[in-house]
Amino acid sequence: MSDALSHRRALQRHPILAAAAFALLVGMAGCGDREPTTGPEIPPLQLTWQDEFDGPAGQAPDSTKWAYDVGTNWGNSQLEYDTKRTENASLDGQGNLTIVARREDYSGCAYTSARINTRGRFTQTRGRFEARMRLPSGQGLWPAFWLLGANINTVGWPTCGEIDIMEYKGQQPTIVHGSLHGPGYSGGSSLTGAFQLPYGAFDTGFHVFAVEWKSDRIVWKVDGLTYKTATAADLPPGTNWVFDHPFYVILNVAVGGNYVGGPSPSTPFPQTMTVDYVRVYADAP
Repeated sequence: MSDALSHRRALQRHPILAAAAFALLVGMAGCGDREPTTGPEIPPLQLTWQDEFDGPAGQAPDSTKWAYDVGTNWGNSQLEYDTKRTENASLDGQGNLTIVARREDYSGCAYTSARINTRGRFTQTRGRFEARMRLPSGQGLWPAFWLLGANINTVGWPTCGEIDIMEYKGQQPTIVHGSLHGPGYSGGSSLTGAFQLPYGAFDTGFHVFAVEWKSDRIVWKVDGLTYKTATAADLPPGTNWVFDHPFYVILNVAVGGNYVGGPSPSTPFPQTMTVDYVRVYADAP
């Protein structure tokens, strides 16, 4: 592999580095004979947790980082049975995690998939949470990358809070959504924004989905572009901002459910969500 190609691939996997490289090129192009200028130094983000999904093909996700939700119907009328089999969640040997939804009879369900999470392994309050992924497409598919309040077992949902970094309807392959759920603003009343790709579709290439969670706001981004910001001022009257405690990470591909409806006879299976990495950074000062 040439040095140029290696450098380009490194920038594709590291959007923050890519942005810095672009800024450097712009500065070099415009310097000429002018006096150099300086600005405030921006401290680098501190990486607090990551999974690059390196390992041999067919290997299960790292059990020191990921647990499984095993079962069906998580309150949204989903149709799949989520397993902890490598047929549904495994590494591909090329630095990716694959979560695969399959059409098959299993434990009384017509589909299988996987839902993995960092509960009991990693939680964090505020910061930047991001993943680089390629999504599946087709009627009735519901991939998601999201955060759930770690106190859910004591206070329940939605009081624990939920941050949907990326939700996607497989029948709309150019649009993703980001949402905020809490007491009095959950389900169909959540705070939601949508991002539409200006070209291509989310099933044809990798994209970086992120939130930047501050003490007073949460910002949603796709490929570095901000498309939604939520603050306590956006909440319905009489409701509370509950995003001030640790949350854990969830990755899953649901089949069917209230959000997307069921698959059609023409929806092809198996369907795969490919995850290049998940990275979490500390909250910037």
